Amino acid sequence: MAIQQQLAALVVTLLALLGPAACQDASNGCLGRWQRGTAQGPLQPCPRIQSPAPVLRLSGLSVGYYSSSCPGAEEMVRKAVAEAVGSDPGVGAGLIRLFFHDCFVRGCDASVLLNSPDAERFGLPNLSLRGYEVIDAAKTALQTACPNKVSCADIIAFAARDATYLLTNNKTFFDVPAGRYDGRVSFANETLPNLPGPFSDLQDLKDSFASKGLSTSDMVTLSGAHSIGRAQCRFFLDRFAGRTDAFAESLRAKCNGNDGTMVAQDYVTPDFLDSQYFKNVDKYVLFTSDAVLNSTDTMGLVTDYASNNQGLWEGKFAKAMVKMGYIGVKTSADGEIRAECSKVN
Repeated sequence: MAIQQQLAALVVTLLALLGPAACQDASNGCLGRWQRGTAQGPLQPCPRIQSPAPVLRLSGLSVGYYSSSCPGAEEMVRKAVAEAVGSDPGVGAGLIRLFFHDCFVRGCDASVLLNSPDAERFGLPNLSLRGYEVIDAAKTALQTACPNKVSCADIIAFAARDATYLLTNNKTFFDVPAGRYDGRVSFANETLPNLPGPFSDLQDLKDSFASKGLSTSDMVTLSGAHSIGRAQCRFFLDRFAGRTDAFAESLRAKCNGNDGTMVAQDYVTPDFLDSQYFKNVDKYVLFTSDAVLNSTDTMGLVTDYASNNQGLWEGKFAKAMVKMGYIGVKTSADGEIRAECSKVN
């Protein structure tokens, strides 16, 4: 009870910090994606605060963008990622998640990295994000080699690609088109309306991805990232109430009444990014948003990926990551190349 009261107090405090817009979003069901017990019945339509360019901008980026202006840029990012993931694979999962959370709010513009009291990183869905120190390490190296040339937005995209490569046991590598500029604004109250959460139902997931120019197939494919990383018990344990099978019992034992306990999202291959996630749907995944993929219009693709036919999912995941990287891309007209990723110039 004490933990639940502390969590409730935290949510109230966060909403106060986020301001009236966040409270309005919560009353319309947005908070129900991220906090159990706040949504009554099915999630209600969630009004979305869109970025200035929320959908795909399929131009302006290119592979090898820094080959002349900063040769070796991608290798410097790769080195920072390899050092971090080698010590803790969970950081790799964090970098992939960081890319997703950045792109879904105001586009892929590194707005998630800005560090001010009302910025995205302090929105409720982003409080557990990891990998900031890896981006900073890469940026420091790049600023030394070629000052003010490589955007923080591109560093995030490169880092997510490199984390994917390492976590798939060096099986999945893809070229990342670059040339993004960094955004100048970041608001915590835009996170809840734009980021689907662990309690999202299938329609909410479809709507959320469609609003960014991504298809249902892209949504299913990118959900496979949940084969790596850990989740807090507060986000899934209620889903297993009443279940008495060995898996449910093991989760209750691991959580042991503590909402903040972290549990591996994939109990079979917890340190690898692979298609095991799709074999786990729906009985052995943690989140409601994962279990709902066991639906008529998504289960066919889930089954295909579960078969792991010649790396089918890995190839599709690479393409979906590249596609996601085009969401809301900034240019020199509406962005900048930050000298420090945590603050605007």
